[in-house]
Amino acid sequence: QVQLVESGGGLVQPGGSLRLSCVASGFTFRLYAMGWYRQAPGNQRELVAEITSGGRTNYVDSVKARFTISRDNAENTVYLQMSSLKPEDTAVYYCNARFAERQFWGRGTQVTVSS
Repeated sequence: QVQLVESGGGLVQPGGSLRLSCVASGFTFRLYAMGWYRQAPGNQRELVAEITSGGRTNYVDSVKARFTISRDNAENTVYLQMSSLKPEDTAVYYCNARFAERQFWGRGTQVTVSS
């Protein structure tokens, strides 16, 4: 069955870095656009970064120049490298796969940025 399994979250101080990973299975990974979303308590879920099947990337303005999304099709894995982290980056981060109307979600991984 389809699975998206995130890892790499944790507690980090402001200015620190984390790399999130999402390992996918159960579908043709290379054909899907992959994305990272986040949701903080009391806030709406937002798209943080996405990467298309062709490797084009898109970021929400608040993370541009700080986050980098990448994918390794041979390993069915998408990454989110996060640097210069801020307290407002604190959220549960979710891995997403999409192709037309089809969409899959991971369970999420907690990222907490706090001193």
